[in-house]
Amino acid sequence: MRVPLSWLREYVDLPATETGRDVQAKLISAGLEVESVEHLGADLKGPLVVGQVLTIEELEGFKKPIRFCTVNVGQANGTGEPQEIVCGARNFAVGDKVVVVLPGATLPGGFSISARKTYGKTSHGMICSGDELGMGDDGSHGIIVLPPETEVGKDAIELLELVDEVLDIAVTANRGDCLSIRGVARETAIAYGLPLRDPALLDVPGPNAYGYPVQVSEPLGCDRFTARTVSGLSPEARSPLWLQRRLQKVGMRPISLAVDITNYVMMELGQPLHAYDRKLVQGTIGVRRAGEGEEIVTLDGAKRKLHAEDLVITDERGPIGLAGVMGGANTEIADHEEGEGTTDVVIEAAHFDAVSIARTARRHKLSSEASRRFERGVDPAAAAAAAQRTVDLLVLLAGGTADAGVTEVATPSAPHTIAVPADHPDRVAGVEYGRETVVRRLQQVGCDVYGQDELIVTVPSWRPDLTEVNDLAEEVIRLEGYENLPSTLPKPPSGRGLTHRQRLHRRVGRALAGAGYVEAPNYPFLGEQVFDQLLLEADDPARRVVKLTNPLNDEEPALRTSLLPGLLGALRRNDGRGSHDLALFETGLVFNPREEQRVAVSLPVDRRPTDEELASLNAALPAQPRHVAAVLAGAREQAGWWGKGRPADWADAIEAARAVAREAGAELVVRGGQYGPWHPGRCAELVVVAEGAEKVVGHAGELHPRVVKAFGLPARTSAMELDLDALEAVGDDTPRAPSISTFPVATQDVALVVDLFVPHAEVEDALREGAGSLLEAIRLFDVYENAEQLGDGKKSLAYALRFRAADRTLTVDEASAARDAAVALAGERTGAVLRG
Repeated sequence: MRVPLSWLREYVDLPATETGRDVQAKLISAGLEVESVEHLGADLKGPLVVGQVLTIEELEGFKKPIRFCTVNVGQANGTGEPQEIVCGARNFAVGDKVVVVLPGATLPGGFSISARKTYGKTSHGMICSGDELGMGDDGSHGIIVLPPETEVGKDAIELLELVDEVLDIAVTANRGDCLSIRGVARETAIAYGLPLRDPALLDVPGPNAYGYPVQVSEPLGCDRFTARTVSGLSPEARSPLWLQRRLQKVGMRPISLAVDITNYVMMELGQPLHAYDRKLVQGTIGVRRAGEGEEIVTLDGAKRKLHAEDLVITDERGPIGLAGVMGGANTEIADHEEGEGTTDVVIEAAHFDAVSIARTARRHKLSSEASRRFERGVDPAAAAAAAQRTVDLLVLLAGGTADAGVTEVATPSAPHTIAVPADHPDRVAGVEYGRETVVRRLQQVGCDVYGQDELIVTVPSWRPDLTEVNDLAEEVIRLEGYENLPSTLPKPPSGRGLTHRQRLHRRVGRALAGAGYVEAPNYPFLGEQVFDQLLLEADDPARRVVKLTNPLNDEEPALRTSLLPGLLGALRRNDGRGSHDLALFETGLVFNPREEQRVAVSLPVDRRPTDEELASLNAALPAQPRHVAAVLAGAREQAGWWGKGRPADWADAIEAARAVAREAGAELVVRGGQYGPWHPGRCAELVVVAEGAEKVVGHAGELHPRVVKAFGLPARTSAMELDLDALEAVGDDTPRAPSISTFPVATQDVALVVDLFVPHAEVEDALREGAGSLLEAIRLFDVYENAEQLGDGKKSLAYALRFRAADRTLTVDEASAARDAAVALAGERTGAVLRG
């Protein structure tokens, strides 16, 4: 919401010395998010005056039309002589009043004006457009043409209100009242302790039987509908400069007088309005749900097929508007330049259900200024005042006559009342405000307050977000100042710190970072089409997702069941920006729906929830195990004078999984596997043994070429993902002191020839078991393939075996015997034979 400071001052008598920055600080302290203060005309310097075009000479022989004009600027140029100006615009004529900037002036952007020769003539200044003055588009796309009655020589900076400050406020979803000058003025008045001149306090005639006929068939969707009629409008009437400038400052484009007035009143009071051309409305105006398959052409020219839940405005022909979103083209106010012009209008000021309007706007992908306000909450009591304000302006500016008829269809409703202990804000904030402060602050926001220890609070109509006692407490706290809340550190019992799970997560992060990986946290949202890109089977459990009812992005409405989509997207973005050697990791929650759906309980805020309440809340949430994942592409080791370097491959992904398992103290079994996104011949299945049974906790290896293509990844990208909670459950990370022996080690190397399809892990397991207790370590140091020396379909695996006894120096015979036993068992299980 853009709020001009000059407009704000009409309703709050701010000190003359207060700047936009001062008001920004006050409103931020009161809880509003004022993102910026725009200084309009900060670098604008005159003379900038009103001139009248005396003559226009068309210059020939140039690529584009050029005009040489003489303009009367009065005594502004010091001589009273006509000012000679070259201009290329075509939307003005002799006799028109225009805005002229004279030599010596500076326009927005630091553009200095001086006399200069151009197109064979000397131009002493410029005739200005709205864009050149920083006013924005006024719809003319050309020179500003002022009303004929404008005085020649008048200061245009003051006339056009070019110098101002505009506050840009990011209004949260619960503060629809602040999508209006009225609402922001109320907050400003409270922040400064000044009275508010409420623009909605108008004398409004009561409803009578002479108003335009209205029938509301859906009172739950529309609980109030006010209709007023104005006749005899002048089709030639145009919006005055002050009205156009205020609309431009709040970010709206002037269109026509009737439309500009409804937009102006909406910005002023927060009540969206719509003006219908009375000649085009046939019969009674109605409010109902749309019929399935009905169609309407909205003001943007789009033909829209309606849904049965859409709330529509109708006449005898059918829908003439999407209620609270956008009007229909068949009753649009006609501009005088496009035809005869509209002379009689029907003004609609209604209050619609917020949820219904929000769903309609989202369903049709049609967000408007009106729908933004209705879905955040509009003051239902302001409808009659907004209609009256619109009528008054139409009579004043368009020469119309207000018809005596007043229509108001309203569903009776009692004001919302809340009983709250007087000390409730004190208990929530931990500050002693006292009853007087609580009552004063609630009255400032518009509440009626009665009672002593137990307050009976009647919520104002413009604050539908105040529904319970904690909302009232928040009002008191924010107006007293969040910055005044004391900072108190919790006092944990001695001996407590990070949990075992937290320490494990930190160790895993440090281990991967130490291995050269960069942490890349991602949003936990995804679209279900990503499962097809990951080549997951139709019945894969990972396809069962938790969907959000209000996703940030319609294309990603589900919570993730895997960390890979986010990491692969991060890898693709970085690779596309020139970083080709990448190693990324993330630890984070994934979300798996429970079989039984439960409704979460509302937890109290004035005390600590009980264990039963917390357990009930957790039971309603989806299962949220923590996973760890890593992705690699490009070079794992850089080339240089020290060597050729090495590309990242599937083995690095497996080693990352082993590093995670070591931190968890879990024994990870790595064996060949096949799953979804991984290459079927380069995929490792990661297994742990839990309670005597094997459990697959993840996969690692090189990604499938189809997955690489679908995600736009570098060739041979590798990845790993593990269930970190499952590792923690089976692991034992109790620190153990290393065993240091004073006896020497005996090293024996063996090279075994096996079939190509035999995994190294099976050979290593057999060697380890066969070598017995004397084996201290085993390491694969060479893999060799040569059909001429080894035979077809064979490979050689070379291992270094380290033997050591805890109580003696091993003899050569003992080490050799242990080696032979290891080789024998490997040969029995895998068919391995000693090479050579």
